[in-house]
Amino acid sequence: MAPFQPVLKLAVKHSALFGYGTLSLLAAGGEQLFSAVVFRCPCNSWSFRYAMVFLLVPALLLLLLGYILSRRMWKLFTGCCGSPNHRLYGGDKCRQSLWVFCQVTAGVALAPLTWIASALLNTTFFECAVSGNPNLTLGEPLCLNKKPECQEQVSRLPCANILPLDLEKSQVEEMLLRLRAESQVLGWILIAFILTLGLVFMCLSHCCSPVSFLQLKFWKTYLQKEQDLFEQKAKEHACELAERNLKSFFESTKPSPFLSPSTKSWQQVSSLYSFNPNGQHYSMLHKYVECAEGNSSIQHSEGEEIPPIVLGFVDHCEESGF
Repeated sequence: MAPFQPVLKLAVKHSALFGYGTLSLLAAGGEQLFSAVVFRCPCNSWSFRYAMVFLLVPALLLLLLGYILSRRMWKLFTGCCGSPNHRLYGGDKCRQSLWVFCQVTAGVALAPLTWIASALLNTTFFECAVSGNPNLTLGEPLCLNKKPECQEQVSRLPCANILPLDLEKSQVEEMLLRLRAESQVLGWILIAFILTLGLVFMCLSHCCSPVSFLQLKFWKTYLQKEQDLFEQKAKEHACELAERNLKSFFESTKPSPFLSPSTKSWQQVSSLYSFNPNGQHYSMLHKYVECAEGNSSIQHSEGEEIPPIVLGFVDHCEESGF
């Protein structure tokens, strides 16, 4: 296993990136499979609705699947309807929760957009959709300067090989080539837009960073080590507690005292990270250890603000999944 250790460490370090990348690859592969095996354009008045369902509904399902697999999403919503201290409404907490939700959405939207871009490059869905509504083309209507019966038969274009058309073969091929070209142009425009937006987003986030590049690198290293040690200590602590309880049960003896974090302590270290320019806390656990006194709360200290975009990894790195 030694030769694979660097690969495993890289996968763990960038688990979120690998997760979103895997979903995107599955989306692209799934689109190819659906286009070849499942999708069958009806070539009638239902063509537009049928194609739009195949284009948009799987994208919506991928978006919902991304939300389900995002542990950051569940960290945001866990307990929000219970304790008043964890509710999402009210002041800065509401804005921070909304900001985190937008960040999660930006991440999980990659797979749905990949599906749509792949479908446009494949042209099958677009051909079917536009043939059912020929006025939606990028340029002139498909039947402009063609026979009057073209408007009635244009919905049969995707099925030209199996359904008879009262149009010249050259006209049919011309319209199909045009639809495929428009679909692929839209696909490449969507891909270019996503990459450009991502690049601008990354540049702005690093440009507005309150800390230096090397400190960011150290920060990420610390969070990864903290997470690794937390999982190790949590297993040891749970094992000790289980052994103590089982020993007390089977031996019918009074359990020995056992120190464990309180519910409030768990809530505080599980809350969303808030940035304080005057402090230097690399996680909520770090902040709790240094700042918590008695029953005081560390969730809303004076001078704190919503973390800059570049520090969004703080909550993200505390997850072992997406």
